[in-house]
Amino acid sequence: MDLGLGLPISDPTRLLDWAARAEAARFDCLALLDRLTFDNPEPLVALATLAGATTGIRLQTEVLLGPLRSTALLAKQAATVDRMSGGRLVLGVGVGGRADDHAAAGTPMHRRGRILDDQLVALRAIWAGQPYRGAPIGPRPATPGGPPILVGGFAPAALRRAARHGDGFVCAAPLAWAGPLVREVGEQWAAAGRAGRPRLVCQVNVAVGGSDTITRARRATADYYAFTGRPGWGEPLHDPAEIVDTVAAYADFGADELVLYCYADDPAQVDTLAELLR
Repeated sequence: MDLGLGLPISDPTRLLDWAARAEAARFDCLALLDRLTFDNPEPLVALATLAGATTGIRLQTEVLLGPLRSTALLAKQAATVDRMSGGRLVLGVGVGGRADDHAAAGTPMHRRGRILDDQLVALRAIWAGQPYRGAPIGPRPATPGGPPILVGGFAPAALRRAARHGDGFVCAAPLAWAGPLVREVGEQWAAAGRAGRPRLVCQVNVAVGGSDTITRARRATADYYAFTGRPGWGEPLHDPAEIVDTVAAYADFGADELVLYCYADDPAQVDTLAELLR
């Protein structure tokens, strides 16, 4: 099972340090979440910067909210990052569930799923060199056919979308809830006549280090997940033994990749996690 690092969002200036440490520690990917009406870096811009500071680690949006963006511009931006990074981009996408993001972008909340379905078809066509609304859009990605696409979500429509349009599924649900979601994606994948199986990427929030780091991580996750109205939702694992056991549990579950999301921005966590898990 691959191990990735979900980058903290509170201070973008520290992410170059995180990226260099993660690559040196041989983590498999750097991942960034996406919001619009929140104090976080724009993921494609940030990952483009980190591409220049690294040489081999994958660069993953997890997940980018496609309906907030123009389809043509998203295709161009993703292809540019993929081309300039030597084919290291993985485009995780989803619809997003926060009404304030969609209001700020001018996206009809009730149409976001249909918009993303149309975008996923258009992205593949654009990356293959087909004209979009009468005109070609370059550059061509370094990856033949374009960057791999992961689709995230919980609703039945999102699970169908992952099976029909994605190369894999981002399962952000806790492990106790993940089984039915993963089974449904697999069944939909087979029903669509697709060979093999979707790549399964899971997530867990973690914080390692001193009490200050753990306190900052708890505050950051509480702020980020406040919209759920569920106190403690998304609280990071911080006990080293529990983190090790959780990683093993995801491997036993059959995850192809587990991304460890770090909400506190102390980059020493990279080396601590690497020592703990390698």
